[in-house]
Amino acid sequence: MSDVEAVTSLVEKYNALKAEIGKVIIGQHEAVNFTLLSILCGGHSLLIGVPGLAKTLLVNTVSDALGLNFKRIQFTPDLMPSDILGSEILDENRHFKFIKGPIFSNIILADEINRTPPKTQAALLEAMQERSVTVAGNHYKLAPPFFVLATQNPIEQEGTYPLPEAQLDRFLFSIYLEYPSFQEEVAVVKSTTSNNTQSINSLFSSEEIVAAQKLVRKIPVAENVIEYAVGLVGKTRPKSKAAPTLVTSYLDWGAGPRASQSLILAAKAHAVVNGKFSPDIEDVKAVAIPILSHRIVKNYKAEAEGITISDIIKSLL
Repeated sequence: MSDVEAVTSLVEKYNALKAEIGKVIIGQHEAVNFTLLSILCGGHSLLIGVPGLAKTLLVNTVSDALGLNFKRIQFTPDLMPSDILGSEILDENRHFKFIKGPIFSNIILADEINRTPPKTQAALLEAMQERSVTVAGNHYKLAPPFFVLATQNPIEQEGTYPLPEAQLDRFLFSIYLEYPSFQEEVAVVKSTTSNNTQSINSLFSSEEIVAAQKLVRKIPVAENVIEYAVGLVGKTRPKSKAAPTLVTSYLDWGAGPRASQSLILAAKAHAVVNGKFSPDIEDVKAVAIPILSHRIVKNYKAEAEGITISDIIKSLL
């Protein structure tokens, strides 16, 4: 199959996948789009929203529709790294045997990731970045495809631990789930208070997802698009000469080089699912907010004046 045919086929399957997910997830179109884009890029996503917005259901439905192994880890203050990675035990022959933890799956739902201490959060870092884990000095590879889809409640601060910047940077997207519209909420209430249950058909295999990820990476990108993405990230850095007044006034820290890489990779995926064979600047703009919003840090002046990260990114676009 040629690359052109592969892109056409992927567009069809992507649209069928969204329709399949839409049987269960009503509304939340942007969140579904970005979650699927992160999977095509081979990246991880942080889903942020108040309780009851179907964050967990979204991840569960996506894993069913993709036909992938799925494990949910409920993050709590007493969760230990071994609860995620696995541990060594003595078998009946007095030999150490490694029992794999839930991290050995295709999709990991890290539920309420900010409820666990930094030591346990750090256990995820190697898995997210290197696609491998180290336990008792032994190295174990994680089978592809591998994604961490983490959820976080933005309003509750009691008993939570902020995610370190290094870990936030490992997430390709931070996806904010909004309240549904009136009509969407009516449809949600109707579907969830009756006996009608929707069955989700599996549309992809692990091999097809890995092939789609390779296809996305093969997409060519024009020099001016790469320069636009790098220039956009550069403008978020307060000490950069290119930074506008809004950035120097309201930001403490800007995004690092991983943001530029993420912008181009996500723009490629965005172009492919829209049937294009090369991304343009509009594709970069379409993915900029969820890629940059968790990578830049506001100062106290921005907090005091009610300036949001999203406002700043929109002004840069």
